[in-house]
Amino acid sequence: VLGLLAKRHRDVARLKNKAACRLHALLMELTPGGLATEMTVNKANALLATIEGTDEMTRQRVVIATELIDDVGRFETQMRASKKRIRDAVTASGTSLCDIRGVGPIGAAIILGAVGDIARFPTPAHFASYNATAPIDASSGTKKRHRLNPRGNRMLNHALHLIAITQLRYPNTEGRILYERKLAEGKTRKEAIRSLKRRLPDVVYRHLVAD
Repeated sequence: VLGLLAKRHRDVARLKNKAACRLHALLMELTPGGLATEMTVNKANALLATIEGTDEMTRQRVVIATELIDDVGRFETQMRASKKRIRDAVTASGTSLCDIRGVGPIGAAIILGAVGDIARFPTPAHFASYNATAPIDASSGTKKRHRLNPRGNRMLNHALHLIAITQLRYPNTEGRILYERKLAEGKTRKEAIRSLKRRLPDVVYRHLVAD
């Protein structure tokens, strides 16, 4: 159920972003610069109210823009309802995933929906392989090399990436401390983030097993 709710929320978010992009492009055609600030339904309506339909092309653009604003507003309402359903479902599941810094109800729903029964992963290494945070061995002879794993569950991998990025925003978190230590060791920013992403599955795995 959680996987279904998470997928629906993602689909609605994509539809809203698509409508918002089309609206922004149309407003650029109606007025120089379009909407310079962050787009909201109220701001878009206020901008449209200042435009005079001097010709048929302008009038039709205003009509279409109004329809797009209605679409954005409808999708925002659906997303609020979707968030509430997900929050209630995650709370009912009794999971402790939300105790991890960077994991909210939507992230928890994505993880729980993608993982299902954690017992099907006998070790953290199996779980890391499934979510593609475990690197692929690309060694040649005596030279040890690894490359990124493009396979695995990409939705789960994305959820782990968001957890990592969120942890980096806060000082004194385990993720931030690990990231800064890797930088001090001479790692690049991307390498340090990848190191953090390789540690996070172990944390998530422990919580899922404990649950």
